[in-house]
Amino acid sequence: MSKQTVLLVNSNLMQPPVAPLALDYLADALERTGFEVEVLDLCFAPDFETAIKARLARSEALAVAVTFRNIDDSSFATKRSFLPLLKGIVDCIRAGTQAPVILGGVGFSVLPEAILSFCGADLGIWGEGERSLPLLLGKMEQGEEFLDVPGLVYRARDGFRRNAPQFLDLASVPAPRRVFIDNLRYLREGGMNCLETKRGCPKGCIYCIDPLSKGRTVRLRSPASVADEIEALLAQGVDCFHLCDSEFNIPAPHARGVCAEIAGRGLGDRIRWYTYASPAPFSRELGSLMKRAGCVGINFGVDSGCDDMLATLGRDFRVEDVRRTAAICRQEGLVCMYDLLLGGPGETRESLRRTVEVMKEISPDRVGASLGVRVYDGTALADMVRREGPLAGNRNLHGFIKGNGDFALPLFYISDRLGDDAAAYLSELVGNDERFFLHNPDAGDRNYNYDDNMVLVNAINDGYRGAFWDILRRLSEGQR
Repeated sequence: MSKQTVLLVNSNLMQPPVAPLALDYLADALERTGFEVEVLDLCFAPDFETAIKARLARSEALAVAVTFRNIDDSSFATKRSFLPLLKGIVDCIRAGTQAPVILGGVGFSVLPEAILSFCGADLGIWGEGERSLPLLLGKMEQGEEFLDVPGLVYRARDGFRRNAPQFLDLASVPAPRRVFIDNLRYLREGGMNCLETKRGCPKGCIYCIDPLSKGRTVRLRSPASVADEIEALLAQGVDCFHLCDSEFNIPAPHARGVCAEIAGRGLGDRIRWYTYASPAPFSRELGSLMKRAGCVGINFGVDSGCDDMLATLGRDFRVEDVRRTAAICRQEGLVCMYDLLLGGPGETRESLRRTVEVMKEISPDRVGASLGVRVYDGTALADMVRREGPLAGNRNLHGFIKGNGDFALPLFYISDRLGDDAAAYLSELVGNDERFFLHNPDAGDRNYNYDDNMVLVNAINDGYRGAFWDILRRLSEGQR
């Protein structure tokens, strides 16, 4: 006997659109456990209120699960929070149904209690939902007690409760069929689609939220499963991807195995893909394998060109690794992007100047220069900020300070040793060097904020495909 319908809602309205990978994976898991699944993708709805009301008027669902991908745009220049939009979506859903509204997603998992409180919702799942959501819904359907579900966040009389998660053994999970969202439309309107080869990150970066939302233990998919998923997407006409792994090359043997499987099936000549990676360990052998498997571009989170700052930020590589990585990419014909995270604890005008000079010398294809380190609760940086005393008196903090003790609203750390003109100083250092992207809405094809980026939207409509940074690179260089 078929179970009741579960409605999954994509709340990410960013343009260019980013495929809601979590919903595709989640819908697959729900259907395999016997639930009927329907996806309401608000990204393509002209008006989310009208779309929600029309869907809820048709029939009642067992539950409505809403995914929340990003808390804000992570840009010091704009400081745009997505929480008010999420609350508006949740309010609209609750006005149209008696079904429970369950929040989840990477963004939600960063601050589950604060987001539940802000949106007025009662339930959420932090971490993975493929096991916990079917379990929760099955208990609800049978009228059973469900407060022991792993990863469940719920309201109690004296506040919120959060259960410990149970992470999946990804090696034993069947390859997702990728049939629940319009993947081809996301390629056409978003320039690419996405998948993942692993979850979790063991690194100790002081600012990063990936270990909070995905766990600190790396859990690997089998290379065969990854290749099966690629073939499923290819059958739909999707041939350009971005891997959502925190760092594709950690651990390196798994990355080599995935590339060998893709190349061994003859897929490398049929697809183009991009990924995030760490500057170390990165070998020429791996670069060559990635190239043969269809990789065309890599985004390396290098953060700084100063060894002291890399140590402060908790990075486990140094500038020499960054140099070597760029050389390997040039040798193997891989386009590379270096992401900088500037202004962290101890940053000075000298270290900032040195970083820009080092990037110009190393000369990756593009450099993303982000000024301001977003402070997230649960990170070592957040603990450091709290030790420095009241937020209102902290000269290193910029953004929303009053009433933002949980850091749910955009709050950035910019070392006061940079002075009051840090943004102007960075712009002066970068100059007119087109290799550098900046978080500046007025920077045209050098604007590194992808949210509502009409330069990107128009380029993708004109037929450009690939990672957003590489589309901007090709635009500036007159390439297709």
